[in-house]
Amino acid sequence: MDRRPRSFYLLAAFFALFLLFLYGPTFTIAILSFQGPEGGLTFPMRGVSLHWFRDLFEQQAVGDIWGSFGRSFTLGLMVMVTTVIVSVMGGLAFRKRFAGSGVLFYMVVTSLVIPSILVSLGVGLIFSQSGLDVHWATSGFGAQLTWTLPFGLLIMFAVFNRFDKSYEEAARDQGATAWQTIRHVVLPIIAPSLIGVALFGFTLSYDEFARTLLTAGSHNTLPLEIYGMTTNVTTPVIFALGTLTTAFSLAVIGVFLATVWTMNRRRARQGSDAGQGMV
Repeated sequence: MDRRPRSFYLLAAFFALFLLFLYGPTFTIAILSFQGPEGGLTFPMRGVSLHWFRDLFEQQAVGDIWGSFGRSFTLGLMVMVTTVIVSVMGGLAFRKRFAGSGVLFYMVVTSLVIPSILVSLGVGLIFSQSGLDVHWATSGFGAQLTWTLPFGLLIMFAVFNRFDKSYEEAARDQGATAWQTIRHVVLPIIAPSLIGVALFGFTLSYDEFARTLLTAGSHNTLPLEIYGMTTNVTTPVIFALGTLTTAFSLAVIGVFLATVWTMNRRRARQGSDAGQGMV
């Protein structure tokens, strides 16, 4: 006999509605991207085909889809690498208290609560007033770091807060230098967390719109290009583009998760081999 309280079913229904609200638009766009050649931007669908996906790979009358994708991908890699390096350095630095560490911490976190459009405006003004070119690879890169670095630093703070320093002490007792300890002991232990930081850096950069709006210059990134297409594209090709970009994002996440899974399997295998060797 089912003795679950009525509140359980209310919460389950609420959660189902939440999932529908969260993923419903994505599924709707995915469905509409398979419209037939005569299909439009709304239901009901007029046939089912891959016409609009093929249209993406043909010469577009409007927009620079693949150029903007290349810029977003390159920018995402730049932001990812920088976020990982700076986050690790910041995490190591904040393991010990130093003068101004509290103020510096709150300055880093503050960028998360400042409206993104104001950050974009401020960075764009700094570059333009300094006589520097407003470009996606310079000002856009800097603006996006104000979004990704706080996430990476917060993750590293949590990781090093739980890090067992006895591993480092054992390495130094064996004669390892500070760099050798970081390279051969610290980094392998925190590697799964580094992959998480890298995933945050790339995905947050890849789909960032507001902080890139006024800092990308004359060359759009993919989110800006898609926004521009909403004003002059009246075919389901924009839905096909949305479906492909979503699939690409999921593929990137899958690659990172597979990497973490492989690393954990290898670590478990090495631990098992070491245990058998001791026996």
